[in-house]
This record gives sequence, structure tokens and C-alpha cells, in this order.
Amino acid sequence: MRVIGGTARGRPLLAPAGKDTRPTSDRAREGLFSTLATLTDIDGARVLDLYAGSGAVGLEALSRGAAAAVLVESDMKAASVIKRNAEAVGLPGARVVVDRVERFLGADAASYDIAFLDPPYDVSDEIVARVLAAVRAEVVVVERSVRSPEPVWPEGVERVRERRYGEGVLWYGRRVIKE
Repeated sequence: MRVIGGTARGRPLLAPAGKDTRPTSDRAREGLFSTLATLTDIDGARVLDLYAGSGAVGLEALSRGAAAAVLVESDMKAASVIKRNAEAVGLPGARVVVDRVERFLGADAASYDIAFLDPPYDVSDEIVARVLAAVRAEVVVVERSVRSPEPVWPEGVERVRERRYGEGVLWYGRRVIKE
């Protein structure tokens, strides 16, 4: 395991050893939550963290007032690290789900205020598009490589902005409210 940045509570977080887990940098997480604050209310929010890795984004959301965070990760080692990080931070509301994102979304009928997707860079754009189509959230953020194209937003979700952080880019989408 390796130590990465911390949450707003200042506790260091762990990430699994190796290159399979690519935690969102402290700088990108700070930018993510600054931008989210302009798009929605984080306080009391229900957050979905898909491809959770170390759990840093979902746990950061809890530290900023989110009521609940569901952290979905298919890798058993990474999920174990997420559980350790959640215990270390000591915030209520974290639920770690060990499952493939697509299977979880197929069985999950809940809707969320915020969904964050940080799939491995080798996950195809087609799979990302299918996952986005299955997510039920008001605000959706996708982290991808700067070399990847913009995600294909499903009907009813419009891109509102993008922000680049080093080799990654955060794409923000918001559900369109029909009048």
C-alpha cells in the first residue's frame, strides 16, 4: 500500500500498491469539489463513487457534508483499502460495494445527487457511455485521460464544463430539467 493525500479531516489515505489504482490527485479533488459547489449542494447529498479505487472522492464528499456515499469497486484489494480508509476517517455514511460497476448499476434502483466515475483509462469509451446511461444522478462527473474524447452524454444530461488537471480531465454533466 501507499499513502496518498488526505480528506478535509486531514487523515492520510491509503491506495493499493501498483499502478492499477490511479487516485484522483489532491489538486483535482479540490477543484472537483470547488466546481461541484457551484453546481449543487454537497451538504446532505447522496453520492455515488464508481470505480472508487482508494475511496478518496466518496470519503471527501462525506467530509464536506454529504449524507451518504456508495463506493463501488470490483477489485477486492482496492475495496479492502477503501474500507480501511473509511474506518480511519471515521465518518458515517460510507457504504463499500464490491462488484462490477455495470452489474451494480443494473441492480441499483436508487438515484443520487452526485455521481463520480473514474474508470481505468483502458475502459473503452463505449463502456463509459453505457455506464453513464445507467447512472441516475443530478450531477455526473467523469475523470478520463486528456487523450480520451469527451464522454457521450446520455439523453437528458448536458455537459456543463470540463477542467484539466495534469494528465486527467474532469467532465461535468447535469441532468436537464424538463419544464
